[in-house]
Amino acid sequence: MSDFSVKPVLTGEKTVLRPFTAADAKVMGEIIEDPEVIRFTFEPSTELTPERLRSWYGSRATAPDRLDLAVTDPDSGELLGEVVLYDWDPAARACTFRTLIGPRGRGRGIGTEATRLIVGYGFEQLRLHRIQLEAYAHNRRALRVYEKVGFVVEGVRREVQLRQGEWADEVIMSILDREWTARSFNSTAR
Repeated sequence: MSDFSVKPVLTGEKTVLRPFTAADAKVMGEIIEDPEVIRFTFEPSTELTPERLRSWYGSRATAPDRLDLAVTDPDSGELLGEVVLYDWDPAARACTFRTLIGPRGRGRGIGTEATRLIVGYGFEQLRLHRIQLEAYAHNRRALRVYEKVGFVVEGVRREVQLRQGEWADEVIMSILDREWTARSFNSTAR
């Protein structure tokens, strides 16, 4: 593996992951501003202007150190969210994963499938050894998705951020290449 320059299209039954374009900025801006996305992910530290979003999503297809893919509906092509592999450490063959799914993609199994697709790509094509993530402990739906895909809880960073007047814990999870291979083999053997 040399880098993350190749931006694949990954197809599942419920979603298609594809490279971002600048044209995705408007919809991603709406998704990022969704109250549930803010509650479970982040509050932007800077104003996310249309120009900034266009610049950001327009540059994702050429970023050699990360893989940002749009989560889309396979029938309509509608943009529903994103999945990202970033903080790449080539020597350790490791990176961090994150995702966000907007309101129109929730409750349909799309987040689970999108996570499986990009994690599978990370291990099977990019030859990663480890993929990790951090998620707020109050984001129970996401934690269930990550556990279904095979991520294992490594620890909890207690009270890392004040969120809506309450301290939020952050759960640290990871999955290793051999764990992915064992899960993939076991799921196809059934």
